[in-house]
Amino acid sequence: MPIALTYWLHSLSIVVAAYLLGSVPTGYLLIRFVKKQDIRAIGSGSTGATNVLRSGAKGLGAATFALDALKGVAAVYLGMWLGHFGFPPIPPHNAQALAALCAVLGHIYPIWLDFKGGKGVATGFGVFLAIVPLAALAAISVFILVMAIFRYVSLASILGAASFPVFAWFFVPWMHAWLPMTNAVLVAAIIIAKHHQNIGRLLAGTEYRFGKKKVAA
Repeated sequence: MPIALTYWLHSLSIVVAAYLLGSVPTGYLLIRFVKKQDIRAIGSGSTGATNVLRSGAKGLGAATFALDALKGVAAVYLGMWLGHFGFPPIPPHNAQALAALCAVLGHIYPIWLDFKGGKGVATGFGVFLAIVPLAALAAISVFILVMAIFRYVSLASILGAASFPVFAWFFVPWMHAWLPMTNAVLVAAIIIAKHHQNIGRLLAGTEYRFGKKKVAA
């Protein structure tokens, strides 16, 4: 078999493995097993941690974020591990970047739930944490700061995601390579794009502000 074909088939194994791991619908499963409800019928319909939190299950919301981040970390390390077995082996940073992108896509578009999942924030944080920990921690600091000041989860998520490629560029020289940086930008862009409805509400002044009590009709 030609080496180029072997390389692409090997890359495909990373794509599939990372996607399937990322597509595990953590929030859906937790709400289904613990509260006997379908998270897709609650709030925004997202399976992510924010919607789980808004359902009134604070503990399950925290657990969803942690597990979604963990599956992102696991996907990156799985991709790097699989990268060693090809001929020729896939460079570790390239394998990590490919797995990171596919894990986030799996979370957002899970095959098990008709390709309707979360917005990728927690899983994105997980893959960023596995690839460039310092940049990921800087990005989550941006999230926390924006959240503390403005109390908009969506705005904090958007700015946190947007800041990661910038931090990664400055903190880690190997992120200047085209594939890792391209995939970092893609992951951030996908997360931001999934917040397009939130962006519209932010601009209109109707976005939900965390901690604000809803006015009874």
